Amino acid sequence: MPDHTHIGGSGTVAADHREETALELLVHGVGGTTPEEMLGDPRTVRISGDETAAVFRRTEDADAEKRPDDYRGKPVPEAYVWCNLTSGNGSRALWLLLLPFMVVNLAHWMRPTSRRMRKTVRAYGLLVRLTGLTLTVLLVAAACEVAIDLTAWQCAGTPECAAERSWLGFLAPDASGHGGWWSQPGRRLALAALVPAALTGLLWYLSQRTWSAYESQTPLPHQDDPEEEIGRTALGRPGFWYGRRLVARLRAAHTAAGFLTVAAAVGTSAARHDRRSGGPALLDTLGWILDVTLVLGGVVVVLVVWRRGRSENKLDRHLDEKLIRRLPLGALTLLVLTLLYAGWSRPEWTSEGRLPGNATFGGIALVQGLLVIALAVVARILYRTAPDPRTALRGFAGPAVAMLSCALGGVMSGGGAQRVADWLDGSGEPGSGGTIDGPPVLLTWQASVIPPLLVVVAALCGWLGVRTWRRARRDRPNIPSEYPGEQKDTARSRRIASTRARAALTDRAPLLVGITSAVTLLLGAGALVGAWVSEEVPSEAAQGLPLFFEGAAETSQALGSWLIGFGFILFVTWGRRAYRDPSARRTIGILWDVGTFWPRAAHPFAPPCYAERAVPDLTWRMHTWTRATRATGGRLVISGHSQGSVLAAAAAWQLWPSVRKRVALLTYGSPLERLYGRWFPAHFGPAALSSLHREVDCWRNLHRPTDPIGGPVRVIPDGDGPQVDRDALKDPLVYGRTEEHPLPAPILGHGDYQADPAFAEERARLLARLKPAVPAPRPQSVEPAEPAVTVTAVPADPPDTAG
Repeated sequence: MPDHTHIGGSGTVAADHREETALELLVHGVGGTTPEEMLGDPRTVRISGDETAAVFRRTEDADAEKRPDDYRGKPVPEAYVWCNLTSGNGSRALWLLLLPFMVVNLAHWMRPTSRRMRKTVRAYGLLVRLTGLTLTVLLVAAACEVAIDLTAWQCAGTPECAAERSWLGFLAPDASGHGGWWSQPGRRLALAALVPAALTGLLWYLSQRTWSAYESQTPLPHQDDPEEEIGRTALGRPGFWYGRRLVARLRAAHTAAGFLTVAAAVGTSAARHDRRSGGPALLDTLGWILDVTLVLGGVVVVLVVWRRGRSENKLDRHLDEKLIRRLPLGALTLLVLTLLYAGWSRPEWTSEGRLPGNATFGGIALVQGLLVIALAVVARILYRTAPDPRTALRGFAGPAVAMLSCALGGVMSGGGAQRVADWLDGSGEPGSGGTIDGPPVLLTWQASVIPPLLVVVAALCGWLGVRTWRRARRDRPNIPSEYPGEQKDTARSRRIASTRARAALTDRAPLLVGITSAVTLLLGAGALVGAWVSEEVPSEAAQGLPLFFEGAAETSQALGSWLIGFGFILFVTWGRRAYRDPSARRTIGILWDVGTFWPRAAHPFAPPCYAERAVPDLTWRMHTWTRATRATGGRLVISGHSQGSVLAAAAAWQLWPSVRKRVALLTYGSPLERLYGRWFPAHFGPAALSSLHREVDCWRNLHRPTDPIGGPVRVIPDGDGPQVDRDALKDPLVYGRTEEHPLPAPILGHGDYQADPAFAEERARLLARLKPAVPAPRPQSVEPAEPAVTVTAVPADPPDTAG
């Protein structure tokens, strides 16, 4: 297997023709593919990388550097395959549990573009990190609700419920109120606490393991260039793809928060009993000490999260070793002491009703709402410093997505608690007088607002559907004029116009997200107030109101309970199928391809950032080839389709300035402006894309009106340089049946840009543009110079940080 870091180290023939050797680096998009499909050859060989991500060539091209005459006028194709970073083995199914964490991490990167607002930028990052912390507490609190409250406290403490669950027999008291050693409530709670504690440990393990597997790649060393430092965009900073310090610190804080949540669920219940029962003074004192220690631990966790976020101007190699070790260990020690305290013998203690979960879940919901509102205020302040009408939701995209992450976390936690309660009780209806009281009434209220929310979403979708139909009908008569000389076909025109209209729905996504988030916030606030004021489930709280409101409350509660249960079952079923079925796992991998491009700056338990492996891989590959060919002025053409164009742009920003000036970009089906530029304006906004256009040699972009993902990049070139965007490509290439095309041409949409002649035409122009006009002088050293390069990244299938 050749070592392509030092290719062409000897041989006079290679030295005579090096400037004519080009490299085409293919990088697939979302969904992944195989190197055989990318290279169009069943015989491939891995030349660099491992099982997770690697560079492949056709077997016949493995020694292409030694045969430069065979590649005159054509590039050497290579394929970079990274799909296993997101849809590899069955353990990826566990990432579904981390979906709310991934969504809140996206909100962190949706910060609006700002000018001279460093403190406000830091405030934005802090608010998102605190929102992420509440999601961790919510998840662990939901596990505590299921294991500690519903199972150990309510069901095991109720003889009728425990009699139907033989596996709870050793925890249940007998008819006289007494039983075995484990039957005392405190000991039951201590034993059940092992479940949420194990969940917290699992989250810590996954975060630690995925960091080592995905994000511990050393980025390309950066040159010391003062001018480059001044003008460098965030994605070009040396530490952008290496946030080890922040992830390690947040991992310690969130792990400690999880253990403290479990300790609070068990310890505060025991302490409350000791204060009310007038028991031994020692236990009462220990209860107060425990409460104070839990508060102090929570303050320490918040302060750790409060500390400054990412440091992108240098690699985060320095770790707070004492902090990341002692904070989780201290919280775990406190949890163990709490379990020992709760397990102290209290023969007079009996379990009745619910544990005080309303206050816990209500407090989390209130804090989350306040954080989202504060985040919206900060986002608006940032947006006003550099307003851009193309920015999604006028800068409110981050708060809107943060709200959706909180709602998603609430649905997952409430759905799990509801289904376990139904399973234990059998009544299937909260507040119906079953053997147990069920989950806190707030969770029932939150489930009850799902039907009205779905009504709003359905109305929005219907409105968008009508607009899409009208647009398709309006554009249909104009389709035949784009294909002069061909016979008009009404059905064909209808299909083309409908495809274009549906593709345009992508530009309406901000409206859907914004309205959904706003309605979710209002309904969530109403549910919180209703639960706190009435302390009853909606159907009982509506008793005595007019029949319309009473019926609406009962219907909404019944539908909400069914919907949240169905959603939870669907979620679990999907995860189980993904664990066993690679094709289903690939579908989930598409979601991760889009959502895990960004580093984990807001939540350490989010799925790992594949770009922290892929971008250094691409940068190192291009850098080593370019450095090997610097004697003949080797240059690069980086071409990318779909998500590959985002990786190509990110890799180009990480190149040395002297290398980047010899780079050309060819993007197609690219979401760089349409999605990333609108939703992540601070990093892919007009200023960032314009700077990339100025810093590379040339940039051409291909797009189609039928593409729902890609679009124009809308960069206005400086001076007399070529336009970035080529005119929209025809799709389909042929309108109807012709002698040259007797069968109907497919509507390609987001895929197969290589099938359009414009692709080969633009690539050839870039290769010709980059070819040195005069051969570079031979180096004086004994070692001959390396070949000139061109890199084209072609994917197969579609889609100031935190401070």
